Amino acid sequence: MLLTIAPGPGPRIALDPTLHAPDGFLTVPVAVVMWVLTLVVLAVAVRRTSATLDERAVPLMGVMAAFIFAAQMVNFQVAGGTSGHLLGGVLAAVLLGPWAGTLVMAAVIAVQALVFQDGGLVVLGANIFNMGIIGTLGGYWVYRTLCAGFGGEDRARLPAAGIAAWLAVMGASLAMTIELVISGTTPIELALPVMMGIHTLIGIGEALITVAALAFIQTTRPDLLRLRDDRRAAPTGPGPSAPAAS
Repeated sequence: MLLTIAPGPGPRIALDPTLHAPDGFLTVPVAVVMWVLTLVVLAVAVRRTSATLDERAVPLMGVMAAFIFAAQMVNFQVAGGTSGHLLGGVLAAVLLGPWAGTLVMAAVIAVQALVFQDGGLVVLGANIFNMGIIGTLGGYWVYRTLCAGFGGEDRARLPAAGIAAWLAVMGASLAMTIELVISGTTPIELALPVMMGIHTLIGIGEALITVAALAFIQTTRPDLLRLRDDRRAAPTGPGPSAPAAS
């Protein structure tokens, strides 16, 4: 996934910058720490999603998981023969909310590892954390911050989502780089420029796909963009509905 030893008169290390880490590239202590962090966040996500989940969003979670799973199978070429694919965390968070989006991303990444061996099982916690938690929770925080600064979500949805999607890829790439360096797998002077440089381009593809998908939904099914806010505004107890506070 990340490092290969090229044949020749001496060992030559080449970096293949992808975010699905295989087993063996992170030390066991680093992998365990990432598992603990991931399980804690996922437990919070389950609780938060259970408290706010609207029955209308359940089918959308399944559809979103299937869409992201299929979209991640389609690679696009970037520099140096490297290819990238959609992560989808910001897209899932914008439509479902950050906590439900995190669960969707965790399920997609887990299925890829278990069924298609795309990423190792020991480091699955790190892969979920990098792509599913940083890419979703972190990306959504950037998205909401940008929407507030650009004059509201309705006006700023597409540019804010594009920027957040790009930054989500960069954040996931930086996290993977730090984990590799701490594990002693590769020196930072090799990993940082390659990982961040390639993912700068991959992030552009992520941003374009995210914006295109949201623009299509905004045109054809704008009601889906309101499910997240409808869940947050829904009354939690018996009695007549009250207008949601702005």
